[in-house]
Amino acid sequence: MTRSRRPEMMERLRPVVLYLALAVCAVALASPALAGDRYALIVTGASGGAPYAARYDQWRARLATALIDHLGFRPDHVRVLGETAQAGVALASAGSVRAALASFAQQATREDVMLVVLIGHGTFDGVAAKFNLVGPDLDASQWAAMLQPVRGQVIVVNTTSASFPFLDTLSRRGRVVITATDTRAARYDTVFPEYFVKAIEQAAVDAAGGGRVSIWDIFTAASAGVRRYYEQRGQLPVEHALLDDLGDGQGKDAERPGTDTAVAQAVYVNADPAAAAQDPATRALVARRDQLTAQIEELKARKASMSADDYAAQLERLLMELATVSKALRK
Repeated sequence: MTRSRRPEMMERLRPVVLYLALAVCAVALASPALAGDRYALIVTGASGGAPYAARYDQWRARLATALIDHLGFRPDHVRVLGETAQAGVALASAGSVRAALASFAQQATREDVMLVVLIGHGTFDGVAAKFNLVGPDLDASQWAAMLQPVRGQVIVVNTTSASFPFLDTLSRRGRVVITATDTRAARYDTVFPEYFVKAIEQAAVDAAGGGRVSIWDIFTAASAGVRRYYEQRGQLPVEHALLDDLGDGQGKDAERPGTDTAVAQAVYVNADPAAAAQDPATRALVARRDQLTAQIEELKARKASMSADDYAAQLERLLMELATVSKALRK
């Protein structure tokens, strides 16, 4: 073979290499994603009155119970903040939020999942969107700065009426951001948190039967619950939840997801029983396999915005590494 024909030959061989890598990785690609530890921060902020306080307390307690008792989150990995400090619940102040996220940033690794759920009231003054806490509030940009050091897969769920501006500010490639509303004009209290909590509780039931439940499953179930709520009352919905996991700040709703689903479908709220039972070395390989699987899904979602050569090169690199990891796992 002459030197001048080598690039041409490599281009002809590239599809073959990709095909072989896909064949080697077929089993791995069908595996559940992200086998690391899971962390959660649940915050119910300033309520503004007894009826709201009771509702927020109930949602917070139900959510924590589902995560810890039924979905396998370690109790020391779940931080719960509320309007009043009590057993197992710290005060929902800006200082407590900063301390919790700083602690998670030190503990969590890139294989782990970090879930942040905000339940309560929010405000938007035309410039900054805030989540109401006890004392000074934190705006979206401050939340973004606090989340920046957290490694692993971050999922942020803001269930308030003023949540939409958080979508653009917190958006980051590979991060899952969910908001209860799709417009800055939303002012009414949302029903999304009720159906989000119900979806998590249903996930616990499904997990008990041996199934895996993704954050995309949770989002679609909660969105369907909100639609039913308004339909049963003969009202036009005043809230439409959005999800973004591409990092473009252009979230999609559950009925018209577009490509904003690849990462969300690959992140599960319940642990992989098989991975939990394996030795540390094998578990590390499982975690890397699942990371690569999620990266491949994300890359596929971005294919339309990339050049063919760039897409093929990145896909080849990921598939070849996935093939190496899969081979090690088979041994």
